[in-house]
Amino acid sequence: MARRARRYEADSKLNVKKIIAVIVFILVVIMFIVGIRFLLTSNTESSTGKVETVTYYTIYDNGKWGVINSYGETVIDASYDDMIVVPDSTKAVFVCTYDVNYEDGSYKSKVLNEKGKEIAKGYDKVDTIANYDKSQNIWYESNVLKVQKNGKWGLCDFSGKEILPCEYESIETLKGVKNSLLIVKDGKYGLSDNSGNIIIEPNYSKIEKIEDDYKNGYIVINQEGKYGIIGFDKSVTLECNYEEIKGIYSANYFVVKNNGKYIIIDKEGNTVLENAFDDVIDISGDYIIAKKGEKVGVLDKTGQTKINFEYDEIRGTNTNNFIAKKNEKYGIVNVNGEEKLAFEAIDISHVSTGDFFIADYLENEKLVSKVIDSKFETKITGIVSEINEEKGYLRIFTDDNYKYYNFKFEEKQSSTFLTTNTLFLSKKDGKYGFVDKEGTVVVDYIYDDATEQNASGYAAIKKDGVWGAIDAKGKVIVEPEYNLDNNTKIDFISTWHLCEDTNANYYLDV
Repeated sequence: MARRARRYEADSKLNVKKIIAVIVFILVVIMFIVGIRFLLTSNTESSTGKVETVTYYTIYDNGKWGVINSYGETVIDASYDDMIVVPDSTKAVFVCTYDVNYEDGSYKSKVLNEKGKEIAKGYDKVDTIANYDKSQNIWYESNVLKVQKNGKWGLCDFSGKEILPCEYESIETLKGVKNSLLIVKDGKYGLSDNSGNIIIEPNYSKIEKIEDDYKNGYIVINQEGKYGIIGFDKSVTLECNYEEIKGIYSANYFVVKNNGKYIIIDKEGNTVLENAFDDVIDISGDYIIAKKGEKVGVLDKTGQTKINFEYDEIRGTNTNNFIAKKNEKYGIVNVNGEEKLAFEAIDISHVSTGDFFIADYLENEKLVSKVIDSKFETKITGIVSEINEEKGYLRIFTDDNYKYYNFKFEEKQSSTFLTTNTLFLSKKDGKYGFVDKEGTVVVDYIYDDATEQNASGYAAIKKDGVWGAIDAKGKVIVEPEYNLDNNTKIDFISTWHLCEDTNANYYLDV
């Protein structure tokens, strides 16, 4: 037995040696792979100081269009006569249009990836699907393209896979609503989502939105001109029995027209309120913003007047406070009609995430904004340059400097919110520079103006009236030389700067 024990021990030692050898081999392989990856990415990392998700941008150079990535590297040479569209800046999908005949509107198109390889083959045309918000800012529907074959349209995803067959006369967006594509077949309208799923069969003369969230459902109009509502889950919320349905979202009520008059009904079609107004502007919680004659007021669901009909405009905030307008000025009244903020502002908005107001005033012919809490106390005064509801901060120019505040109105260092930045804008003695996370000066205070570092690691700098750029390590990559006075936004990607029309969203190197 003792002999067996010693033999077992000897075998065990031998196995350990083998295991150690295997582990060492694996570690060597891993180190080799990591080393290769480092060599491959070292140029990128040295230029930006950090590794970020690669993004892509359209460029315009010497009358031609191309694409660069977030490091300023050329992805598609500037060789196309027409603008290349990048529908999603985080994905290497580039829609190129060529052989355009401006007289008859004909053209050819193809989709390329970052290697210049064509995807979505086999179609006569491939197009992005453009959409617009209320301010007419353009965006493109995500992960979907429309494709044409034999004169009919369908959908494919960004890999080129067909997700909706080419059997429709047209495919367009429901303006302002994401994930909602109008499809037309035999002259009738239906609806698809961005994955090619049919939400509403093409049986209707028209389809309209209920505000801007597709989850609210859709207004459908049948061939007889009657209105109904269908949900995004394909359920019929209201049958097509009405003369009109307003695109107003409420979890509990709908505004419909019957016999020439607007009424409010519930989901079962029961009348909740009628004969108390001429029109309905909005529903905010359990309160109805309505119109009598030319004036606006607020009712509860029983028809009792809560805010008198004496205002030119009223906006709900999903609280018991309302933004109102009279005599060309804005103020705030509560649900009992009590004035909570004097009617002196040129505009007021409500930030629901933090339940506070931004009120804009003209003082000595200059715009001044006041951040006002739910108790109607002014917490911050200045110029609001950014409201980031996702990260919960305000960026405000006040006391001759840019400052950051959380939604409790506590001033914080910019590094609290800009967690991926390597440099942070700083001001001293009237000049701008940049510091690191520890507050150590990296770029001296020599600039007249500057921007925070963007997602690609670049920041703009201004000196003597012209702009240039630095990288994530503070190195000047573009000496200040560009007059960008007409630009609404100053931004650089390496040596390329954003064009004047930010809605066009392309970059120039001239």
